[in-house]
Amino acid sequence: MTTMLGVKKIGDKMNSDLNNGVFLIDKFEEHVRAHPKKVFLYFEDKEYSYEFIDAMANKMANIILGYDLKPGDTVAAMIQNEPSFVWTLLGLQKIGMVDAFINYHLTAEPLLHSIRASQAKAVIIGSGDGMLESIEEIRHNLPAKLPIIVQGRLPSELPPGYHSLDYALERTHPLPVCKTLRSHVTMMSPVCYIYTSGTTGLPKPAICNQAKAIASSKIWACFDFNANDISYAVTPLYHSGATVLALFNTIAVGCTMVLCRKFSARHYWDDCRKYKVTVVHYIGELFRYILKVPESPLDGVHNIRVAMGNGLRMDIWKKFQDRFKIPVIVEHFGATEGTSVTINLTNKVGAIGRLSPFMRLASKYKLYVPVRVIRYDRVKDEPIRGKDGFCIDCGAGEEGLIISGVPETITQFYVGSKSMNEKKFLRDVFEKGDAFFNFGDIVFVDKDHYLYFRDRLGDTFRWKSENVSTREVAEVLSTLTFIQDVNVYGVEVPDNDGRAGMAAILLKEDKTVSPEILRQIYRKCEKSLPKYARPIFLRFQTDFEVTQTMKHRKVDLVKEGYNPENTSDPMFCMDVKNKTYSSLDNLSYQQVVKSRL
Repeated sequence: MTTMLGVKKIGDKMNSDLNNGVFLIDKFEEHVRAHPKKVFLYFEDKEYSYEFIDAMANKMANIILGYDLKPGDTVAAMIQNEPSFVWTLLGLQKIGMVDAFINYHLTAEPLLHSIRASQAKAVIIGSGDGMLESIEEIRHNLPAKLPIIVQGRLPSELPPGYHSLDYALERTHPLPVCKTLRSHVTMMSPVCYIYTSGTTGLPKPAICNQAKAIASSKIWACFDFNANDISYAVTPLYHSGATVLALFNTIAVGCTMVLCRKFSARHYWDDCRKYKVTVVHYIGELFRYILKVPESPLDGVHNIRVAMGNGLRMDIWKKFQDRFKIPVIVEHFGATEGTSVTINLTNKVGAIGRLSPFMRLASKYKLYVPVRVIRYDRVKDEPIRGKDGFCIDCGAGEEGLIISGVPETITQFYVGSKSMNEKKFLRDVFEKGDAFFNFGDIVFVDKDHYLYFRDRLGDTFRWKSENVSTREVAEVLSTLTFIQDVNVYGVEVPDNDGRAGMAAILLKEDKTVSPEILRQIYRKCEKSLPKYARPIFLRFQTDFEVTQTMKHRKVDLVKEGYNPENTSDPMFCMDVKNKTYSSLDNLSYQQVVKSRL
């Protein structure tokens, strides 16, 4: 019943705003009127009130209106974790435009693709190091008239053709904009695009529409998140966790959020105590880092009542909860482009949620978007269907593919082609004409109907809190003229969350592994891939095995990993110090095993 009651709380609050047409920007402006002086954000020892953020959002709205943009247009924003990310998003919402969250780690082709895919009519660049340089590198491939607005630099400090945001902010009044500017906005209108690697290569802009923003902003209602809470966000705002969960839920109730530019395990608890944080958002990897900080008598001294997030490993769950005296850990499972979530509200260690018969009954009567787990054939890479042609629910003790229902109003998950979107649909699942979202993940159902994450299907793996597309990495490496073929996959490294990237490489017949080839591979990865996507390990093979459908075989490669004892193939490990890949032998293998990559 705990899960059912939590879901009901979400539904009650969500349906109220959906039925009354109250968008997230409306909720924000309500709080500005109700308590203008209340702190909205704490950031780097500064307080930012609701009225100040509102004033800056008004300025941003007026600045953007000065360019030749139309209602519903998209602005790509490449901004680090700082208040300007928030007031840019809110400013665009005031005038009914879309904010495309660009990952500020991207460079070269992935960055160019992300901007193009969003169909942005303007680009805003934050003040972080290297971002302007990254844009300048690809600028010749962007439309000549595309406005590029830069934060943190005056006009005299910018190359020709760029616009200074600081200069514009100094000369713009924070005049409120008329609501008629967003009169075209409906529940299906996009709020933002959040990029996900998925399984098809370069980043794809997943659509977060107004209805999804409202629904997501009520999720923390399941543990009675309220105006007196103080939330804490340390993960990048360009991800859904920090924005769609932490920020949107903060806006929904009108409370205060502590925002960090980047995560620091050493300062994590100092911040929590300093600002009297009550609710923290996490990804599992963060807690593993925090556990490595030396123990302190202050470990359990804080005001946190709930930690909510995803990806918390079972082996560190209890350790973290006991050491730091966290009353409740709410683990959830979902996807940026997904249509529903599962939530563990009972402190069940390791579980990502519960799918009891009561929950199935609730979905039948449309009290919430249904989540199901169906039998799946990993060899054929497709759901198992019965004699009637329909999918089969998993029972207790089984593992299968997790899916969620797709409302009739949703026809696409990404900005892009119909074929790209169709890959995420499962159709005719339980009855003719129905549609479900395919998460691409395998989960296990225990005897008490709790769900546990097992594995990710497709061509992605998780590393450094990011989804790494094997296809994207392979395409970058394949541009090197001496490489005949490449097979990219993730391998487990002890004491590290996710999987480290590894590339099995087949050189052209007239080439052999040499110091120059290793340096060229390193340079190519450094130039064309974000840090988290660069392969940690290389393996040079003399032949590649493929499946009957010409797909690379990865199962044995993943199993053999990077242990030189498992193969006679030459193995190498990334050597950042010398900007190359160094030979991996038994001694260096042991060093890698003991290290924290």
